[in-house]
Order: sequence, then structure tokens, then C-alpha cells
Amino acid sequence: MINRELWVRGEKGARDYLEKKGYKILAANYKTKVGEIDLIAADKGTLVFVEVKARTSDAFGQPIEAVTPYKVRKIVLVAKQFMLQKRVGDVPVRFDVIEILGDRLRHTENAFTLNDAAIYFRY
Repeated sequence: MINRELWVRGEKGARDYLEKKGYKILAANYKTKVGEIDLIAADKGTLVFVEVKARTSDAFGQPIEAVTPYKVRKIVLVAKQFMLQKRVGDVPVRFDVIEILGDRLRHTENAFTLNDAAIYFRY
């Protein structure tokens, strides 16, 4: 399977999973000059930014391991841009990662926080 197919299938699987759990998808593949967020959703009053990582095998580690400090910084910056652009008020925010490894899906809520990102900005 080529990377593009894997990516599209992974994001569709993640989106379907979140919708079945009752999340409302607000945006997909939200892009700015800084980067992109795969999915942005609402979950019971919480704004959720979701990074989707899909792999065919774990030969190079678990998918979540690809969410590096550099990637966390970019996600947080794009999230802040989204909130400014959409004029999102003071709402709880969460950063999740959905891993798809073959046919398995794993959802990690609160995979990282704004405080984690602040630490990463120091480096």
C-alpha cells in the first residue's frame, strides 16, 4: 500500500471512530503556513485536536512515537491559529493521538498538553 492510501484510510478510520463515539468533527486537514492538524473535533464541550498516525507495521516503532517534540510544537501553534481564526473563546482543549497499526486502532486522549508544548519550546 502506498503512503497516500494508508494516510487516507487511516484518517477515514479515525474520523469514523470519533463520530461513532459522539464527537462532532469541526475540521479535517486544517492547514496553515506553520503546519496541519489532521482532525479537529468537539467532545462534550472540549475542543479536541487529533493527530492521526497510521502504519502497516511496527517495524520502526509504534505510530505514537512519530509524534515528536517538534511535531507537538507545530500542532500547538496550528491549534492556536485555529482558535484565533474561529474566535474560539475560553473552552477546554485537548490533544489526542489516534494510532492505526494494520487493522488496530488505539486512541490516546490527552497524549500531550499545552504545558508539554511549552517545555518543548525551550529547546
